[in-house]
Amino acid sequence: MKGKARIDGRSVDCVPGQSIVAAAKGIGIAIPTLCYDPRVEPSATCRLCLVKVKGRRLPVAACAHALEPEMEVTSEDPDLESWRRTILALALSENPAAECRRCAEIGPCELHALAKKLAVSPVFQGAASGRFKEDSNPFIRRDYEQCIYCYRCTRVCGELEQAHAIAPAGRGFKSRIATFFDGGLLESSCTFCGQCVQTCPTGALMDKKMLGKARATEATKVRSVCPFCGTGCGIELHVARGRVIGVTPDWNAPVNQGSLCVKGQFGLDFIHSPERLTTPLIRRNGKLTAATWDEAYGLIVGKFQQIKDESGPGAFALWSSSRGTSESNYLMQKFARAVIGTNNIDNCART
Repeated sequence: MKGKARIDGRSVDCVPGQSIVAAAKGIGIAIPTLCYDPRVEPSATCRLCLVKVKGRRLPVAACAHALEPEMEVTSEDPDLESWRRTILALALSENPAAECRRCAEIGPCELHALAKKLAVSPVFQGAASGRFKEDSNPFIRRDYEQCIYCYRCTRVCGELEQAHAIAPAGRGFKSRIATFFDGGLLESSCTFCGQCVQTCPTGALMDKKMLGKARATEATKVRSVCPFCGTGCGIELHVARGRVIGVTPDWNAPVNQGSLCVKGQFGLDFIHSPERLTTPLIRRNGKLTAATWDEAYGLIVGKFQQIKDESGPGAFALWSSSRGTSESNYLMQKFARAVIGTNNIDNCART
């Protein structure tokens, strides 16, 4: 049902099913959250997004309540600020330091960034409810001593990725994020897409490959496109001291909207591999030796011309890949027909 509502006195259109948080964001009002990820169903776990609705006795969780016509919402007042500061202080009892390792080496985590913004310090003392999880996988560090049990990781894993590799388990101080039989991620159904790492608002889940490389303040983010296939997923390269130290998704890229596969998320360390070829190699006297690009192209042209002269254009067959870009596939068929002179061109997508 469409209509108008008001948030902090500002008029906003009601979109059927749209949450108060999303509607507020659309008009430039940022309601603080920790458990909210717009890609999955809301859980209203952290309660930081509590707002007042005129006519209702108790505040409501803005992430889990749809904006309705004629609704009048207040997102800021002394009571709400006091509640949020107390809730945030409780969450900080799991992460009492001014910054965690994620803040220092990858970039500010949501918890500490919000604590700094609201000037909240950890006032509650106690043991952390989670435990560090030893895990031999090469990609994801699991330190549940910093977990605030927002369950964003388990919801993204189950609802968005449909992997169901991790799930909530236990109650109270025995709460934990668990795999089947409490094994490692390598023994689970995890596809290592890294979405749990990217949605985590604390340092509970981190990219192992980015740790120990540089301080976050030393790194620069460079927008790019993942090179592994033709999908065109947007990525952000973290560059420090002239080296790519890690990758995070580009949340504004229309193709993937923050999602990546294991290769795009964790596979770009090939850039600095000592085994990577940086110059063409030509076999001379039975041994591969470095050559210039002009020499390499000259050799290719010569060999192609020799085959064409001796056996004709029909001796060639060219095979392109659906994992390449449309432009690359177009050039391949153009090369086959216009340069080689053959129609022996096919694509793996047809098989």
